[in-house]
Amino acid sequence: MTNTAKSALLTDLYQITMAQGFYHNDKAEVEACYYLFFRDYPFNGGYAIACGMAQIADYVQNFNFDNEDIEYLRNLNMFAEDFLQYLSELKLKVNIDCVLEGSIVFPQEPVLRVSGPILHCQLIETAILNAFNFQTLVATKASRVMSAAQCPVMEFGLRRAQGYSGGVWASRAAIVGGCSSTSDVEAGRQFNIPVAGTHAHSWVMAFENELDAFRAYAKEFANNCVLLVDTYDIEQGVKNAITVGLEMKERGQHLAGIRIDSGDLTWVSKSARKMLDEAGLTDCGIVLSNDLDEYSIKSIKNEGGSFTNLGVGTKLATAYDQAALGGVYKLAAIKKNGQWQGIMKISETSEKMTIPGFLNVRRYVDKYSKLAGDMIYDVFDGVEDVQIIVDPKDNLRRKQLAGNDYYDLLMPMFKDGKLVMDDFDTMTAQTRAKEGLATLDETQKRTLNPHTYPVGLEHSLNRKRTKLVAKIRGVKL
Repeated sequence: MTNTAKSALLTDLYQITMAQGFYHNDKAEVEACYYLFFRDYPFNGGYAIACGMAQIADYVQNFNFDNEDIEYLRNLNMFAEDFLQYLSELKLKVNIDCVLEGSIVFPQEPVLRVSGPILHCQLIETAILNAFNFQTLVATKASRVMSAAQCPVMEFGLRRAQGYSGGVWASRAAIVGGCSSTSDVEAGRQFNIPVAGTHAHSWVMAFENELDAFRAYAKEFANNCVLLVDTYDIEQGVKNAITVGLEMKERGQHLAGIRIDSGDLTWVSKSARKMLDEAGLTDCGIVLSNDLDEYSIKSIKNEGGSFTNLGVGTKLATAYDQAALGGVYKLAAIKKNGQWQGIMKISETSEKMTIPGFLNVRRYVDKYSKLAGDMIYDVFDGVEDVQIIVDPKDNLRRKQLAGNDYYDLLMPMFKDGKLVMDDFDTMTAQTRAKEGLATLDETQKRTLNPHTYPVGLEHSLNRKRTKLVAKIRGVKL
């Protein structure tokens, strides 16, 4: 059985048909440069958390067409034998530069750049987009949930996630976005991330009564006992948990918490907190779950609900309510006579016009360690002394960035097909995301109607792009 996570066939058919066309038209080795970007803010927010680079690195490093792949393509009766032989011997020679996982990123700017033989760059497009789009969406959702919660959040959406692979990578992305743990044991094993969980209603239903079930669980897991109290009646469930908590206290143990998974969570959590405190179990936590997201969490907090931890599943692992990020991968430059020449796609709508050149992003930071703006520039043209950015959607909207410190976002991942980046640790990416969020103004992190962060084209790049559009359209400036 082929491992589809690493198969070279994890792509769209047109990538392979174009590859054959490049091969037979002597273009396979033409040097090209592509970049990945997304057009709009996810969840109508003000930022995104970059994720998916670990899976991209794994995919590219293990890329090859094995015998089963070649035989499958042969049986499609679409591909020539000389091309299939070429694929069977293909070793990627791409250069990939990307933002580090956990980085704060924004629409329009390159988050990943691929250069090398055009055939090679084209073949890996789909898998790269698949990894980045989904995981960035989940990581960003997790960040929004954490912002609303301001407490530890366990991700437990595996049972509702988009398939096995999607579930595992969603769990990792949720941790990158800020979640404290996941219920996904396989993700915990693969990525060395914290796992956590309680018990299901079926545990309680398997015993003669709820109190017996709680006592048995407390005996089994005395060092991490959280009791689910809403199987039958929440108030009685809390009372039974208090009974067990007091028994544990007499034994020198500690009831870590109760979990409530139904009902009016604000109302029942307030009542549960009062009951626990009156019983002397002031250090017993309350975990709330049940279809939570950033909006319902804010509502519970605003209404005075009481909780110490949250469990968020379906709406996190599926990135509800946005089906896709919409990241795209566009050809931006081709090398001719040893020189990179910018090329672009134009459209009737300005949002779909691409940016020409061998691009990078320069991030400016003000004297207060807050982000001042991001400049998209051509690596080989450099940056003019004026250091002005121009909004790619509005040529008259500009910002002066000179005088601020800066650094470039895209870092080498692959050089000539060899992996050179080793910064894929999940918890490091989580720390990077937290630190990055701290550099944003609070208005840019609002859940609703956030202030727009300035991202623009370097001044000379904007002129170059304008001239290229005019040339393509046959307009004299």
